[in-house]
Amino acid sequence: MTTSFWGLSGKEDLGDGYSSFFVLESYFQPNNGTFGRFSGDGFFSRNAYVGLASPFGSVRAGLLTTPLYIATISFNAFTNSYTFSPWIYHTYKGLGPQGVIGDSVWQNAVAYTSPTWGGLNGTAIYSFGNSSTVPGAHKWGVQLSYSNGPFAASANYQYINYVSTAGDIGTAVAALPGLQKESTTQLDASYDFHVVKVFAGYMNIRDKVTFGTASTNSEQVSFAIPFKTASILAELAYSNSSGSESNNAQRLTWAVGYDYLLSKRTDLYTAFKYDHFAGESTGLTYGVGMRTRF
Repeated sequence: MTTSFWGLSGKEDLGDGYSSFFVLESYFQPNNGTFGRFSGDGFFSRNAYVGLASPFGSVRAGLLTTPLYIATISFNAFTNSYTFSPWIYHTYKGLGPQGVIGDSVWQNAVAYTSPTWGGLNGTAIYSFGNSSTVPGAHKWGVQLSYSNGPFAASANYQYINYVSTAGDIGTAVAALPGLQKESTTQLDASYDFHVVKVFAGYMNIRDKVTFGTASTNSEQVSFAIPFKTASILAELAYSNSSGSESNNAQRLTWAVGYDYLLSKRTDLYTAFKYDHFAGESTGLTYGVGMRTRF
């Protein structure tokens, strides 16, 4: 339900509404004790940054989680589950010509987040990459988010292109040879009716390749139904690609789950996911487990 991680954070009050802060977060694999999400992943690969907060907003610099990822996990019933959330699957685990290029964190990045006015705030992020040869190092994104009572919404735009040589991200998606740039627009919203919390999202990913373009439209709807100390979860996502390089690929994914709270920090869960990509066999995923937070 959640990729295991631990972290350190600190904050120092500098006076007059200013403060400095830092965050270091590392993924780990409980089954074997190794760090990272996969072989070759960095030690502090979730977040590693220093920042300065002021009455005019905050600035962070380092390895940063993207606003697009924050919105993706905030507006679906399975939140940050890379195993069971269809919305995460269609965004970050694309098949064929579909899915967002790159990780949910950007290296050597800087981000500014505005103060919140009447429930509205914004974030801008830019990644310089670690060298001029890093594929897709020219990355930037902007987000507007709004929250007021039971209603919340987010609008995201993310752009990635080549660094200095056209086509240097051309192998990022095997189904789209000669990829030059990608733009992603995602709109999300949620409303808490108390008896059920409803999430909905729309995303367009547009890829420019050497001899054409591919565009993928994705939609998702999900529900979290509270029941005493438990929640019933349901989520569905659908993606359809069009354009000369897309092969009109389609993908349908849905999931159901049950999450039972033993306490404020520990829960038991079970979930099932159905995933079908056009022309491929259907994937079925099921699991049961325990999660604790500290």
